[in-house]
Amino acid sequence: MGLEFDYKDGQTPLDEEEKEGLKIKSITTQGELDEFEQLNIEKAVEWTIHSKFKLEKILTEKFVKDLHQRMYGDVWKWAGEFRKTEKNIGISWAQIGIELKNLLDDTKYWIENKTFPPEEIAIRFKHRIVSIHCFPNGNGRHSRIMADIIMESIFGNEIFSWHQSNMVKVNETRNQYIKALREADKGNFKQLIEFAKN
Repeated sequence: MGLEFDYKDGQTPLDEEEKEGLKIKSITTQGELDEFEQLNIEKAVEWTIHSKFKLEKILTEKFVKDLHQRMYGDVWKWAGEFRKTEKNIGISWAQIGIELKNLLDDTKYWIENKTFPPEEIAIRFKHRIVSIHCFPNGNGRHSRIMADIIMESIFGNEIFSWHQSNMVKVNETRNQYIKALREADKGNFKQLIEFAKN
């Protein structure tokens, strides 16, 4: 039978093959999975805190994949690999590499030309990488850490607080986050920036 997931609003269902990629066979519930993922993510966050990354390194496909691998590699075999299936959100999987490259190039341009304030650059990056949906799972948390790395390593600013929450639990915070994302879908980033800072 295996693991049954309880998907919340804004989460992407995994297909059967992706579920097969679970490395820890003792996991039977969503709660246990969340815990294992959280521990793995904390290790990845430690790594980002103790490393100083250069702009040239961060804005590459390799870095985007490496970060996901560090966040989920203890839990999922496919961590750090682009998805190879269509999802209910995100672009066609065959376009991921191209669209990510466009985003990385745009972000370099925004930084060099100071097109937007630092926090807006970080949040625009976060929003667009989620809409590309590079990976089978973990895109939301991955995008938030990428935004923090952009804030800290590229701009030397404080990282976002993201309401001090892991956004997995269904509550007012998650609802606010989803609402802010939908506003950003329309090109209005103010709510998402506010959310990230609080």
